[in-house]
Amino acid sequence: MAYKIDTENCVGCGLCKDNCPVEAIEADGDKFKIDADKCVDCGSCAGNCPNSAIASA
Repeated sequence: MAYKIDTENCVGCGLCKDNCPVEAIEADGDKFKIDADKCVDCGSCAGNCPNSAIASA
């Protein structure tokens, strides 16, 4: 199951994108979004999010 970003808690820092090994995260305005088709469920994005804005979908 892919991870999902809670846009209410996302501050747009980009740490999730910087730590995604499969480049499944991209900017969506001033926030980020995860492409579920590319996500390999490694959890690297969630582990690096300072605001706990990422969780399993």
